[in-house]
Amino acid sequence: MANICIATTATNNQVILRDYVSGFPKESDLYIAAATVDLRVPPGSMAVLVKNLYLSCDPHSRTRMGKPDPSSPTSMAHAFTIGKPISGFGVAKAIHSCHPNYKTGDLLWGRVGWEEYSVISPTPSSHFKIHHTDVPLSFYTGILGIPSLTAYVGFYEICSPKKGETVFVSAASGAVGQLVGQFAKMVGCYVVGSASSKEKTKFGYDDAFNYKEEQDLSAALKRCFPKGIDIYFENVGGKMLDAVLQNMRTHGRIAACGMISQYNLKEPEVLHNTATIVHKRIRVQGFAAVEFFDRYSKFLDFILPHVREGKITYVEDIAQGLENGPSALIGLFHGKNVGKQLVEVARE
Repeated sequence: MANICIATTATNNQVILRDYVSGFPKESDLYIAAATVDLRVPPGSMAVLVKNLYLSCDPHSRTRMGKPDPSSPTSMAHAFTIGKPISGFGVAKAIHSCHPNYKTGDLLWGRVGWEEYSVISPTPSSHFKIHHTDVPLSFYTGILGIPSLTAYVGFYEICSPKKGETVFVSAASGAVGQLVGQFAKMVGCYVVGSASSKEKTKFGYDDAFNYKEEQDLSAALKRCFPKGIDIYFENVGGKMLDAVLQNMRTHGRIAACGMISQYNLKEPEVLHNTATIVHKRIRVQGFAAVEFFDRYSKFLDFILPHVREGKITYVEDIAQGLENGPSALIGLFHGKNVGKQLVEVARE
């Protein structure tokens, strides 16, 4: 009988940070390198070896590319490491497990490296087992993952919308913005979105504008909201936020989940209209979806029926292959994506 040779290692291509980034990131700030991975994890380690299927491209990654501040433990822990794979959220399949809650073949989403294989130590606050496979697995990077949870928590829980209110969404075609606009329409709000082209705002908005074509952002908002804005879902910051503050209504609410216009600046833009927050009693709250993972089951109960029944439009922009990961990620900061940007590393 012929001997059967079973491989114990595999080549693991990885996306590596070349050096700390200042200003706008470039594709050359990242590179692909091959490493070797053991196909079994050590006994008793509580670890899981996973094969990454989809990787989520998130603007927040830019904040991790800069040189960390040695005086800030948070900054030091948060930053990517030069010469090591970058990381983020992704969808993966368990290849070998020593964790009692995961077995070979299980599908999950959570924090993984930007590589073909990752060794993870799952916790309830870092990884979620995928039980619903009647929808595309890629959806767990977006409409069933962090972006949609961000939209859900920010809009429903932080902004507490009421029927008939006015809602403005910046970065309206992005992974989060496209969902906020549709959630607002479900409630019965009047919704306007802004993006880098009017063609991008095709998610049921009542009106939309291309911010690049507007000489006066405050005037553009006044045109769209002659009686003011009740709710602003903040993804951009800077000049857009300043213009919004001029147009907010009394007791307006602002949920801030990102400020992509500021991530690549050496000095942040100065806001001039912050006094409006006091005069109009505006509530501004920054938040991160990871603080609301305890809501994930409730969120799934809400969103899954809409997804299955086709009641929500969700657009994905999928780059094929890990080798195209750097260009897909950097493209976020130049407005190249339409919808949720992600990378398909492998098919299940």
